[in-house]
Amino acid sequence: MNFTRWSARFPGTQRRAAARTEHAAAQAKRGEGAVPAARGGRADPGAERSTPAEGHPADSTVSGTGTGTGPGTATGTTPAQRTGVLTAVPSLDELPVREVLDRLPALVALVHGPEHRVAYVNDAYTAGFGARTPGAPAHEALPELGELGLLPLLDQVQRSGKPRTAKNRTAPGGASSYTVTCTPVEFPRTGTGTGTASEAEAHHAGVLIHLADVTDHAEAAERLRASERRQREAAVTLQRSLLPQELEQPDDLRIAATYQPGGTEAAVGGDWYDVITLGAGRTALVIGDVMGRGVRAAAVMGQLRTAVRAYARLDLPPHEVLQLLDGLAAEIDASQIATCVYAVHDPNEGLLAYASAGHLPILVRDEHGTVRRAADPTGPPLGTGGWLHTSGSIALGPGSTAVLYTDGLVERRGEDIDEGVAALERALAGAQGTPSVICDRLMRALGVDADHDDDVAVMVLQQPARSGADAELFHNAALELLGGIEAAPRARAFAQGVLASWRFPVELCDLGVLAASELVANSLQHGTPPMRLRLRRTDRRLIIEVTDGDDHLPRRRRAEPADETGRGISIVATIASSWGSRRTPGGGKAVWCEFALPDR
Repeated sequence: MNFTRWSARFPGTQRRAAARTEHAAAQAKRGEGAVPAARGGRADPGAERSTPAEGHPADSTVSGTGTGTGPGTATGTTPAQRTGVLTAVPSLDELPVREVLDRLPALVALVHGPEHRVAYVNDAYTAGFGARTPGAPAHEALPELGELGLLPLLDQVQRSGKPRTAKNRTAPGGASSYTVTCTPVEFPRTGTGTGTASEAEAHHAGVLIHLADVTDHAEAAERLRASERRQREAAVTLQRSLLPQELEQPDDLRIAATYQPGGTEAAVGGDWYDVITLGAGRTALVIGDVMGRGVRAAAVMGQLRTAVRAYARLDLPPHEVLQLLDGLAAEIDASQIATCVYAVHDPNEGLLAYASAGHLPILVRDEHGTVRRAADPTGPPLGTGGWLHTSGSIALGPGSTAVLYTDGLVERRGEDIDEGVAALERALAGAQGTPSVICDRLMRALGVDADHDDDVAVMVLQQPARSGADAELFHNAALELLGGIEAAPRARAFAQGVLASWRFPVELCDLGVLAASELVANSLQHGTPPMRLRLRRTDRRLIIEVTDGDDHLPRRRRAEPADETGRGISIVATIASSWGSRRTPGGGKAVWCEFALPDR
């Protein structure tokens, strides 16, 4: 078939050759058809010939002269025009279209009719997919279009009369990728035909298919995605390695935690959590979130988590721990800030003391199913400086469950974060089971899945309500000491009676009485009233603690042979599994020691 006979054109583009001919004739009548000679009486030789436009074939036909504004004329001015001489330019409508299409490096095909019969394929298309039979329907003659998923697109373009583009379609075999543009075209009708008008229109409607090879771009994009995946995997590995591999399990609490990085399109953040046993039955719990993404956020998180464990060993009140972390965060990276909540559980008081640095509130569900939020105080995030944090407390009695979490669990685009916290409260009110089960249920209830767009860390802790034989393994006993010379004998007698009633072995009873006696004697000599001796047993340890009104903390030192004092703490440290001291909120101190119980 002779492609040039068809003179295919795009919809909306009119044939302008006749219009330009009429326009040239009108100019000739007015005496404007000839290019005036340059001043001086000599015509510019350039007016007698035309130079091929850039990018057009050298043998292209040139018609008429241009004015610089109409179709088929050059825009702007040339040196010849600035001297008063206009140079003729080629008309685009008179270019040999088939020759242009044949020389294109892109793959071009033209189909027509409702079956998209092949009208033309250029040389690049033939080189890419082989020769094609003219007149055959596309689903037979152009099977590669079907494998690229383009046949439905051809139907859409033909029905709508609007161009469509499909990006990054992979060719059969996966060797090449193409961005395909399908543009509707119309063929001039020849003859009257016997079909209806709609059939004639359908017959003369066609689609010009342009396949641009974007293989290099696709491969570069895939290499970039692979690099991003490797970086993300490295960040996830670093993040998980910095989190505790196994949570400490205190005697009085049941704890579970989970961490889920954001989906594959999200960079890893700096969420973290930790459980730290402080001694004397007390437990520190921490959860935080470093602002930012990637390896840098994970590295800052690891430094903060290490610092928290170090500061926790000082057994400071929660707000003092955050105060130390605030200064450290600014030193690590002034551009990084982090939110954090640090809490300490004391089974003797049945309280969860906490301090918050810009973090979301702790939620506590009591044994009756009522959920409460931990109230203020909440200070600014870590790393901002210039703020004195304060501590608060919330009851955590037997049968209670508390939840600590990061913002990825409750924050959603387009929603107030309070709505997310309220949704978490409703989910917690109905969540039953072990801490690990509750973690999973809360994640599902809040819609956290593998494609979630943010990191999520959740920690659930329970204070079990014990009964029966299990309750017999947990006991408390306390004695108020008034001071004086009778305080030490009273303390020894009290300890002896309590430990015997708890059915400890004789050897453990003797060690416990000796430790209680030394701690009371140390308090009588160096402390001030009020003083109290507390004994506590769990299923794993015996805890002996003495409190008084003086905040000077004792330290272990080496006593010289001639010294009459200074051996009490050394004796306690030698016979006990561990010992320690801390300041109490009222301004006094507590000195404690622990003995591990033999396996039952």
